[in-house]
Amino acid sequence: MKYFRLLWVLGWVMALPYTVSAEVPITASGCSVSNVGYLNDLAKAYETQTGHKVLVRGGGSIVGLTEMGTGKVDLAASCQSYLSKSKPSSDIKFIPASWDALVFIVNKANPVNNITVQQVKDIYEGRITNWKQLGGSDLKLISYITTHDGFGGIGEALEKYILSGKRPLTQINSSMQASSVTIWEQLVERNAGGFASTGFGSARKRDVKMLAVNGVAPSKSSIISGKYPFKRYLYLVMTKDAKPEVRQFVDFALSRKGQSLISSYGMPSLAEIK
Repeated sequence: MKYFRLLWVLGWVMALPYTVSAEVPITASGCSVSNVGYLNDLAKAYETQTGHKVLVRGGGSIVGLTEMGTGKVDLAASCQSYLSKSKPSSDIKFIPASWDALVFIVNKANPVNNITVQQVKDIYEGRITNWKQLGGSDLKLISYITTHDGFGGIGEALEKYILSGKRPLTQINSSMQASSVTIWEQLVERNAGGFASTGFGSARKRDVKMLAVNGVAPSKSSIISGKYPFKRYLYLVMTKDAKPEVRQFVDFALSRKGQSLISSYGMPSLAEIK
């Protein structure tokens, strides 16, 4: 009798709606340089080691920070070092996870290989509009910039290193695009006259040419040594009340194992630049 009662109970339990779901993955969005440079690979390694899934997508730093702020994602990737200059937030933590560098890219068919800081400034200020001014072909120079006022982390780096504290503005040579380096990189891949600034982490995986600056080509070793200028952090960003699973993934990224993996992906790890 007890045996049949047990079978009845088990059958009743099995008939109930299934309420125990698989673990909810961590979601992240933001900086495409981070995603391509190290974050997608690190998320896969983390899942292999722990069984916990991290779903990563791009969209740009501003998108990631906005989505994290509205609760659409758990974690943001950013190459911008703040949420807003005018509205600083004490509830957000920007955590350096890797080094990167600002780089300047052109189509692979472009014969120009080197550029100076002043020439980059002249492009963004509209004084250089044809590649023959840089020793290249007689071809219109198209500078891809964003429609977003903030210009994200690339705009921050240009402001710091190139434009004397200013952000890029629309010029006669500008082509306004969405705020995503993925878009600018793809446009340069397709257009012989294209020019854009982006991050080393993603540019090295694109079918584009990274220009040397004052004769020094961007590479992992030249960034680490300081011979190539314009280094910058790539950040993981979370709220101070982030759930434990998010904190655990960030801790993994900062751990010796995580940093070793980031370096193995071709990015300068935190420990490699003092």
